[in-house]
Amino acid sequence: MRAMRVHAAHAPLRLETLPDPEPGPGQVLVEVKACGVCRTDLHIADGELSGAPLPLTPGHEVVGRVLRAGRGAARFAPGERAGIPWLGWACGECEFCRRGEENLCERARFTGFQVPGGYATRALADERFCVRIPERYGDAEAAPLLCAGLIGYRSYAKAGDARRLGVYGFGAAAHILAQVACAEGRAVYAFTRAGDAAGQAFALQCGARWAGASEELPPEPLDAAIIFAPVGALVPLALRAVRKGGAVVCGGIHMSDIPSFPYELLWGERRVESVANLTRADAERFMALAARIPLRTSVTEFPLERANDALDAVRAGRLSGAAVLKP
Repeated sequence: MRAMRVHAAHAPLRLETLPDPEPGPGQVLVEVKACGVCRTDLHIADGELSGAPLPLTPGHEVVGRVLRAGRGAARFAPGERAGIPWLGWACGECEFCRRGEENLCERARFTGFQVPGGYATRALADERFCVRIPERYGDAEAAPLLCAGLIGYRSYAKAGDARRLGVYGFGAAAHILAQVACAEGRAVYAFTRAGDAAGQAFALQCGARWAGASEELPPEPLDAAIIFAPVGALVPLALRAVRKGGAVVCGGIHMSDIPSFPYELLWGERRVESVANLTRADAERFMALAARIPLRTSVTEFPLERANDALDAVRAGRLSGAAVLKP
C-alpha cells in the first residue's frame, strides 16, 4: 500500500510504500476510494494537536470498499462501501460511554490521529465505528460528509431550534450545514473574512439569506451562531451578533486563544459552548438525513501524491467547499 505520512510538525508529508495491513478481530480492511482533507489534518500536520504517534497517516473522512474482514467482523460484506469517520474507537465502559457520550471517552482513539487514517490506498478500521453512506453520493462527494457533515450536524444540534442561524467560516462544514438548515426552513447568515467576495457569493449559492464580513452585524439578531473558523477572536464578535438567550457554538477541535471581552456581551443568558468529536448515533442520524435531503458537496479533487498541495489550499483558504484526495 501507499500512504502520505506526517513525520514532523511543519514538514511536508512523505509518500511511502508500506506492507498491506491485516485486519484483526472486529476490524475491516478498506480499499480507499476517497479521503477528505479536514482542517484537523492541518492542525495535526502543523503540530497544533499533540499526542499523535509519528510517523502518522492522517485522514478521517474515508470512503472505501471492504476488501476483507477480521475474525468476528460481519457488519460489512466484501465489496460493500463503508465510511470511516474521526471517532475510531471508544471503550464503552467509562462514565461518558455509559451516558451515550462516547465522544468524550477518555480512552477514545481517533482516525488519522491515534490510528492510521485514509491518506493511503488501504485503511484498517473497527467495523463498529464505520458508517454506511447513502448510495446517492459518489465517493468523492461523500467524503466531506464524514467530518465536515458530522461535526457540522452535531454543532447544528447544539444550536437548538434557532431560526436565525449565523455561521462563521464558510468552508467545508458550513456549506453542508447551510443546506440542511435551509431545507428545514431556517435562515442562514454567513460570515467570512473581510473582502472575501467569492466566499460570500458561495454562501449565497448554498442558500444563505445574507453574507458579509465577520466584523459586520447581521441585518437582524441571531438566535445562535456556529464558529467553524479556528479563530478565537470570532467568539466576542459572534456574541455581539446573538440575541439574549442565544448560543455561540465553537465547532472546531482547535481554536486560537479567545481574547478578553466585556461581560455585557455574555450577559442576558447568552452562552458559549464547544463541540467535541462525534458519536455513532450522530453518524446514523446525519446519514439518514443525508439520504432524504439531496446535499451538494463542493469538492476539489487531488491525487494522493499531492496531499501537501491540498493541505496548503486548505491552509490558505483557497477552496470553496472541501478538498478530497483520490488514491
